[in-house]
Order: sequence, then structure tokens, then C-alpha cells
Amino acid sequence: MAQIFPASADTWLRLTLVMMVLGLAGAVAVAGGYADSSYATLVGWVQDQPVPFSHEHHVGGLGIDCRYCHTAVEEGPRAGLPATHICMTCHSQVWTGAPMLAPVRQSLARDEPLVWNRVAAVPDYVYFDHSIHVSRGVPCVACHGRVDKMPLMMRAQPFQMGFCLDCHRDPAPHLRPPDQVTRMDWSDRQDHPESHAAYGRAMVAKYGIEPRKLDDCSICHR
Repeated sequence: MAQIFPASADTWLRLTLVMMVLGLAGAVAVAGGYADSSYATLVGWVQDQPVPFSHEHHVGGLGIDCRYCHTAVEEGPRAGLPATHICMTCHSQVWTGAPMLAPVRQSLARDEPLVWNRVAAVPDYVYFDHSIHVSRGVPCVACHGRVDKMPLMMRAQPFQMGFCLDCHRDPAPHLRPPDQVTRMDWSDRQDHPESHAAYGRAMVAKYGIEPRKLDDCSICHR
């Protein structure tokens, strides 16, 4: 019987299959690496804003509380972005002619709100309520990082599902007294870390927080 395929055909077929498998594995690895990279998560990236607002100056230097500008953080799902009149509370008195603040003055004169670009945001299909986290003692720094050290605001956390689940499955270490949630260095100044851990466990019991239920899909996907 005449041989239709050469003897090397089987070798080439196996080599082709091996290359296809390696190529698929490489593609998956690249995709996974990209998903965790700063290009995808935007961690460490500065977002352009209409005014180069410095949290380092206003929070770290002047000691302005987060709630002064983010007025809805204790009452609703969104923290709220600063309205023009909040900026002008101070800047109608100081740095009144600063060129970088021209957009703020124009916003007031034209009665048009400043359009701030969100730095920290979860996808539209994720439900997140600031008020419940703040009222239970989850600090701003847990998600937004040390904003008091940021000359320009940047994203501190990836806001991927794993980040949220890590906290939901073990919330106690992240909790602090609700009146200290906006303090950036609270954990740094605790002389007895064990008391912080004990506080977290006590608050989990007091508020009836059940970590085994907090990783249910319906908590964040409604």
C-alpha cells in the first residue's frame, strides 16, 4: 500500500498541537498579568482634574477633614465631590487671584459646577454604599490610601473583587472607632496593636457582622 503522508507528518502534527497549547497558555498568562497590572487597575495613576487639588496640602498640611468636601459620605452610597461653594469658602479669602484656581472662580461666576474626574470607582454592576462602611468604622485610608501624602490624587487600591472579599471575609482588623475613620494615621499611633485587634473583634460582635454572609454574591451584585 502506498504511503499517503510522509513519516514526518506525525511529528509536525504533534509539534503543531504543542505550539497551540503553549500559545493558549501564554495568552492566558498575558491576559492575567494585564488584569493585575497598573495599566488595568490604574493603581498609582494620577487622574487629570480641572484644578490640581493637593490632598497632601489640604489634608496633611491644613488638617481639613474628608467630610468637609465629601459631604455625603456619612449619609448615602456616594461620598460626593466638592461643590464650587465649598472651595470658595476659603478661596474667596486666600489665593484669590491664583491662576490655577481660575476654573473655580469661573465656575462660581457662571454658576456651572466643576466637573471632577472620579479617581476611585467600582464598576457599574457593583453596589457600594459609603455610609454603611463609615458608620461601622471602616476608615477612608483602607480604600483610598494615605491621601494626606498625595500631592495629586491617585488610586491606591485595585478595587477588584478579591480586594473587597478579603475585607468582607475578615473585617475586624480594618475597623476603628467611627469618629476616627477620617484620621489617616490612626493605626500608626496605636501603642498596643493587640487592643486594635480586640476592638475590631468586639465591633464585629456588637454590630452583628457575619463574615460568612458578606461574601454572598447578592451583597455587591444586586
